[in-house]
Amino acid sequence: MKTIFEKTNGNDGINFTDKELNLDFLPDEAVRNGEIGLPQLSELDVMRHYKELSDKNFCIEKGFYPLGSCTMKYNPKINELLASLEGFNIHPSVDDDMAQGSLELMYKLQQALLKITGMDAITLQPSAGAHGEMTGMMIIKKYFDTIGEKRTKVIIPDSAHGTNPASAKMSGFDIIEIKSNEKGQVDIEALKSVLTPDVAAIMMTNPNTLGIFEEQVEEISKIMHDNGSLLYYDGANFNAIMGYTNPKLMGFDVVHLNLHKTFATPHGGGGPGAGPVAVVEKLKDYLPVPVIEFDGEKYKRNYNIRHSIGSVKDFYGNFSVLVKAYTYILMMGKNLKKASEHAVLNANYLKEKLKKYYDLPYDEPCMHEFVITGEKQKHENGVSTLNIAKAIMDGNAHPPTVYFPLIVHEAIMIEPTESENKEVLDDFVQLMIKIANECSANPEAVLCAPHTTPVKKIDEVTAARHPDLKYTD
Repeated sequence: MKTIFEKTNGNDGINFTDKELNLDFLPDEAVRNGEIGLPQLSELDVMRHYKELSDKNFCIEKGFYPLGSCTMKYNPKINELLASLEGFNIHPSVDDDMAQGSLELMYKLQQALLKITGMDAITLQPSAGAHGEMTGMMIIKKYFDTIGEKRTKVIIPDSAHGTNPASAKMSGFDIIEIKSNEKGQVDIEALKSVLTPDVAAIMMTNPNTLGIFEEQVEEISKIMHDNGSLLYYDGANFNAIMGYTNPKLMGFDVVHLNLHKTFATPHGGGGPGAGPVAVVEKLKDYLPVPVIEFDGEKYKRNYNIRHSIGSVKDFYGNFSVLVKAYTYILMMGKNLKKASEHAVLNANYLKEKLKKYYDLPYDEPCMHEFVITGEKQKHENGVSTLNIAKAIMDGNAHPPTVYFPLIVHEAIMIEPTESENKEVLDDFVQLMIKIANECSANPEAVLCAPHTTPVKKIDEVTAARHPDLKYTD
């Protein structure tokens, strides 16, 4: 496919260098004198170019997207329709009186999320999951600073979500990693061995990134609280537990949610996202400002929060994502529980079908995702997990997350979500079996994959070390 520069055909689009264009209203220093080197095409040519690019892109509307730990499920298009309603297209600086509809939606979304999580207070401001993590850790740090306790350490299991260490470190904490036990869960004795009076919190993902539920979470909660420490819940895997349990019941004090995962709003490629943070009662005075409240007559923004960590995002977060999430929650209602039920069922189905062909490091009942490995294929036939991931692209499926979590060598992390039916799952099983068989019978076919995609196998080392990001004639 040609670049848009190579498609330049002499048809001008809008040409701001036309002599008949009167630019007298601009100061001289703001007027460009030379060529700017942009391609010149008609509007139709530009539209065809980007449609051609779009056709080459893989998306969930095209095929299966089992991207472990990211919950890439189908996003109902009604979400987009309602987010585009003209009434929501208002300036964020308008007075509360002019924004009652938008404020009401945010308030009711807050109430819904509090009911789902069991927590006591919430902010919608953070614009992504990792941003929510950092916000939560900032709240924890401000809390201990305010009550005069010097706590400088955060415990993070090796099965926690990958961004946890950075979020804690950026908030001013030192990191202590603890290893998992033989069941892929937090090792209680390892936890006790590093628990000291200067530990502020533990950051946990439950189910963890192996897709395994932390069965001893209530004991962990008691151990931490007895030490005066707090528990942080990473909501990246919340799609597994909606309606069955919640972070409050597990004993957590702070939780972030990924609206752009669990509540079906598009994500990827840098955004947009939303990572609301909910807290227990004793932490509500530390939330970012403003907090959206309702006094029985009017919805309002409250900037008068006693120990607030301040704003963490311009205005009130990514509003369109909030609209989409609220739409999804209204549409699903109590069926949110069924979404988790089907996600867990789908994951266990795939795990049982695939464990005969790939190594399964933790043969435990999984939640919404599970981890297999390409360890056997690599040692027996020289085919790595990366090669397997590339081969999956030939089967109208997106590769799962690979090489994560780091505690599993040659990891392949699969999350089917609740969106997919049995026919799609069975097709994926057959694809994975075919690849496993090819690794033995004809490994070269897998090593050279993908064969059917617009871009075939590339030299990834050269691409990473010498990226070519700029078009030149």
